[in-house]
Amino acid sequence: MENETSSLFHYLIWGGVAVSLIGLVGLIISIIQVSRAKRAKLNDEDMRAAIQKALPLNLGALFLSVIGLMMVILGLFLR
Repeated sequence: MENETSSLFHYLIWGGVAVSLIGLVGLIISIIQVSRAKRAKLNDEDMRAAIQKALPLNLGALFLSVIGLMMVILGLFLR
């Protein structure tokens, strides 16, 4: 019985790692989008539009990273 429970928590931990990594990739993409907009030396209005376009991706990726880390911590505590 202990092996089945331990296996379940291993899936929770590695699933959390995968979700966190997906969030990290999203954060990196968001950083790249904003840095490209800065390098393009856009005017103020276009810069605001570029940042507003990257904001939902940034927040979603941050959410995924936090949820993934919560899954890892929960799996470690319950293991």
